[in-house]
Amino acid sequence: MHWPPLDPTELSTWRVYFGMPLVVTDACVLHTFDYLDSSRIIRLATRDLGIVSVVARGARRPRSKFGSAVDLFAQGVAHVQVKAARDLQTLVSFDLSSGRSRLSSDLDRFVAASAFVELALRTAHDESHHALFDVITTELDCIANAAGGLAPVAGLAACWRLIGELGFSPALDHCCVCHSKLAPDEQLPFSCQGGGVACTRCGSSLTASRLLPAGARAAIRGWLAPGSSGTGSTSDGLRLSTPELRAHQRLLREFLVFHVGDDRELRAFLSWERGAMGGS
Repeated sequence: MHWPPLDPTELSTWRVYFGMPLVVTDACVLHTFDYLDSSRIIRLATRDLGIVSVVARGARRPRSKFGSAVDLFAQGVAHVQVKAARDLQTLVSFDLSSGRSRLSSDLDRFVAASAFVELALRTAHDESHHALFDVITTELDCIANAAGGLAPVAGLAACWRLIGELGFSPALDHCCVCHSKLAPDEQLPFSCQGGGVACTRCGSSLTASRLLPAGARAAIRGWLAPGSSGTGSTSDGLRLSTPELRAHQRLLREFLVFHVGDDRELRAFLSWERGAMGGS
């Protein structure tokens, strides 16, 4: 069966494939694991289906048509056979455009990217969200291309950018309680439960808050800015000391635990954080 060529201006194409719709969409591999003797189950971030689980039949065979196209972090165009009310769809083919091999060849990049995609899998849904797909792929590229020593910073930026796109960014310039405007150079209480920084007066009434230095506020603000890169649009070249990195990761994890609303551990994130702590 031969299909007509795709219109390059289309983001997706729906066709009928053996009686079921075939969706052709930009996609990125976020998770993969072996299934039965020769297949693989893959969690894809897609432009038109959101996060979707697919089975790539025969993907582990020596002469599989998929080859390395469905390796972790790979990006391309997925041809997905969709059946309504089914949790596991069928991956018919995957046209690779970027393998992102730099993420797998460097430990700092790999653990940062793994923590980021874990967050994406935990928070994204199975519905079309073009902007979210762009954030996921752009930030993976930023982590992959981060200069030496900056992969952890790129990972932090990626997570905050994802949070921003999902719509639960913390308050950084206004009190999360009384909404009064705050000076940018103040060290202020930060409350995960409250949803951001608070003025000195309101901060005393918040439980489990921590002091957030002005520099840390500026870094997070830069990472959340639209169009920010792996080092933040207002903090290019930002390098964090090991204690600063640990503090940022701890703050991010505590914020996520409260706002993601999921009792499951963020295992990849915890591994990333422990790595920054020298395995302690």
